[in-house]
Amino acid sequence: MPSTTHPDAFHFEWPVDSYWEASAPPLEAAMPLLSGNAQCDVAIIGGGYTGLSAALELASSGMDVRILEAAEPGWGASGRNGGFACIGSHKRSYASMISIYGIDGTRAFYRAMKESVGLVHDLCTEHQIDAKIAGKGEITLAHLPNRLEEFRAEQKFLRETFGDETELLTPAELKLYGLWGPEFHGGLLGRTGFGIHPLRYVRGLATAAAKAGVTIHSRSRLMRWEESSNGHVLSTANGTLRAKRVLVATNGYTPEDISNRHAGRLMPALSNIIVTRPLSDAELQAQCWTSHVMAYDSRNLLHYFRLLPDKRFLFGGRGGTDASNAGAGPMRQKLTATFHRLFPAWSNAEITHFWRGFVCLAYDLVPYIGPLDEKKTVWTALAYHGNGVAMGTWSGRAVAQLMTDRKKAADMPNVITRRLANFPLPAFRPHYLKGAYLWFGWKDSH
Repeated sequence: MPSTTHPDAFHFEWPVDSYWEASAPPLEAAMPLLSGNAQCDVAIIGGGYTGLSAALELASSGMDVRILEAAEPGWGASGRNGGFACIGSHKRSYASMISIYGIDGTRAFYRAMKESVGLVHDLCTEHQIDAKIAGKGEITLAHLPNRLEEFRAEQKFLRETFGDETELLTPAELKLYGLWGPEFHGGLLGRTGFGIHPLRYVRGLATAAAKAGVTIHSRSRLMRWEESSNGHVLSTANGTLRAKRVLVATNGYTPEDISNRHAGRLMPALSNIIVTRPLSDAELQAQCWTSHVMAYDSRNLLHYFRLLPDKRFLFGGRGGTDASNAGAGPMRQKLTATFHRLFPAWSNAEITHFWRGFVCLAYDLVPYIGPLDEKKTVWTALAYHGNGVAMGTWSGRAVAQLMTDRKKAADMPNVITRRLANFPLPAFRPHYLKGAYLWFGWKDSH
């Protein structure tokens, strides 16, 4: 495995000790491990948003679909993220996108990101998933005074390029909106997006997929992948699955030694989250933070945070290169100290949960959806750059539509269908990441 990965991060035998795991109902459908010999039209590796969304779409076209999940649906990033259903999924600037993919392609990608948020809401409604949807929109908060001027330029760009209206807020207005902190110098408020309980959502998708006829094999970690003239043979510890086509939907947890078509193309990076005990109304008023709007600051190594429906506060941040168990303690201390600095009124609030997981970066800094072989028997959708609740859902459906010819690549934004590039000298990815952290840390202070 590349980059920051460590065997401790792949504890498939037990769930992550997250607030989501502690507050979500159990899976409803039976999801037996793969045993013996089986076959199907499409095998999906990974039972997160992408894999489950794709499975629903493939099943609706009459495909025999099976999912191989190393743990249980949502064990990976889909069940341990911050629950932000919003625009995002890339780290490349829009100006750079326009220069590479053109204005039409960039606009199509932006429309897809907005559509992805609506898709999450529609799936929750259609399948009666109680995902604890809360808040409307998201806000970027200026962590330095000079960022507010950048927000003015961004507001104009979003309006003129995408027709998207945002609202620029001063520090005084942040207080009125219940979105204030002593180190925030203003904000840019967008109206697209909402908070969600990510594990409730992914377990709801798993139940819906099972009802649609998809066989989900939990505790069925892929150990070996062989290709023959008749298709693909996927082997686990207890069985084999023959499939005509394979969709890899494992994102930052993709095993490059087994899925060698992904080798050298992905950069897993750690994201970390703490959650407090429920806060009293008096504590919320003291901090002047009472809104359920999703928020993040303007750092490159950003912090993301939101007030949950039960008045707990979730605070997350990128960073860290040690995914071992020993690396968890120092990161928790660092993240907690930053939280206390940004929200001093809550410095005595107990932290009840801390957990970590991988986001997935691509060399081109945009997602990829498409085939990985000339015969188009191996497909993938991944690299959401830490924002995959909505885009992972949309991408799963989109790749399934490509696989069934319901849509052509030309119907998709060229931003996400162009290529999944190799990192130069991929063995050096850990060093690239550490260097990027140093560079971004310097930029964030200026």
